[in-house]
Amino acid sequence: MTDSYYDRLVDEDALATFLEDQLGEADDYDVERHQEGHSNETLFVTWGERDLVLRRPPPGETAETAHDVVREYEVMDAVAATDVPVPNPVLACEDHDVIGSDFYLMDRLEGDVLREGEPDRFAAPDHRRRMGEELVDTLAKVHRLDYEALGLGEFGYPDGYTDRQVERWGQQLMWAFEVTADEREVPDLYEVGSWLQENAPDEHPHTLVHGDYKLDNVMFGPGTPPELVAVFDWEMATLGDPRADLGWMLSYWRDPKDPDPTIPELVTRFMEREGYPTRLELVDRWEERTGLEFEHERFYRALAVYKLAGLGEMFFRRYLEGNSDNPMYPKMEDRVPALAARAKRIVEGDEPL
Repeated sequence: MTDSYYDRLVDEDALATFLEDQLGEADDYDVERHQEGHSNETLFVTWGERDLVLRRPPPGETAETAHDVVREYEVMDAVAATDVPVPNPVLACEDHDVIGSDFYLMDRLEGDVLREGEPDRFAAPDHRRRMGEELVDTLAKVHRLDYEALGLGEFGYPDGYTDRQVERWGQQLMWAFEVTADEREVPDLYEVGSWLQENAPDEHPHTLVHGDYKLDNVMFGPGTPPELVAVFDWEMATLGDPRADLGWMLSYWRDPKDPDPTIPELVTRFMEREGYPTRLELVDRWEERTGLEFEHERFYRALAVYKLAGLGEMFFRRYLEGNSDNPMYPKMEDRVPALAARAKRIVEGDEPL
């Protein structure tokens, strides 16, 4: 990323003045951009003996979208008082005179985020099983929270959440199809979308939902046995349907019996190794921990893959319009139809849990 882009992310002098006012003087000060950041930008900040993480929206975002990071801070600040592990929130700032946008700071944690593979210290069947159990147990903790008691009663509109998810992602696909349909059609997505509309559950439990809960949005501590020490990326959190969270997590989890991934660029396969729980075992454990049932499981798993297809098709449109040089985006010409076929297999019962 060019220096000019970094300069748009942070005014180091203005940030230092702000930090000195809020946290006191410090002898050591450093700011570094974290390259793994996705929708929101992540910066590592050293302030004296404190290691902090700064989260802000990309430059040029609207004020409405930029407010998402403050919303993310608010939910983390509420959850920090519970048994759901999150980084310690430090402060939020809505004064755009500091770095040009809303932002928040949290303490930086040490550990591993599992994206490319498993750490050597976890490469044993009992540790692998524990990793899967920690992942699903923590999701269950999120879903058991009393959001009213945490002051999050106005954090979303749980009624109709699932219907809105189907509608929203159908609209995202239609937007992408305005351009991508000239290259090729994806008829399976129309069929799956219609099935989801017709089969959305009439009722669902109301809980806090994370919105993007998966293995690479959590951190495991540096020791053994595996201990999940933080849940990240709360920007999609709201009040809604916990079974949608579970379906999303399962869409990224691999069983040894599975066919090759439809988007290998986004899916790791190490959880196919001996010891890792199967998807069915994860579901059983979630049901045990929450007291809820994963009813309509085909719907929630198909919805997750439909959403992944929607993301992929939006990537493909951006590539066709010349708005991205990401080498993965042109591959969506074939990857999205493969995802659509997978969603259809789930709907038809040909890809069981």
